[in-house]
Amino acid sequence: MKVGDSASLTRRYTPDDIAAFAGLAGVPPASITHVPEPLIAALFSYLLGVELPGSGTNYLKQELHFAGTPRLDEAVTATVAITRLRPDKHLCDLSTTLTGADGHVLATGRALVLVKDVARSMKT
Repeated sequence: MKVGDSASLTRRYTPDDIAAFAGLAGVPPASITHVPEPLIAALFSYLLGVELPGSGTNYLKQELHFAGTPRLDEAVTATVAITRLRPDKHLCDLSTTLTGADGHVLATGRALVLVKDVARSMKT
């Protein structure tokens, strides 16, 4: 791992996804008119736990600032990028960005994660 490394994921949320989320949230599906923020945050959780830094990552903090709302069936791309590594504390800071189908920014933020061995990960 090094500063500047990034990982991305593109996804579309369908009406079926929204219905499943509504069922979990205990609200009528018709009351959800856009992609809920927890589904967006989940994209970043996936990237951090599976892609970068990956397995063994512990989420400590996430900030997201929404500038827009993705539409149903719109392709959105979540990206995480390493902005700082602190091997002495096993910490990794990352920027988080969500863009819409035409590249417009829908959300920005940052994440702080604990990585088992940042120093060793930096060598591979």
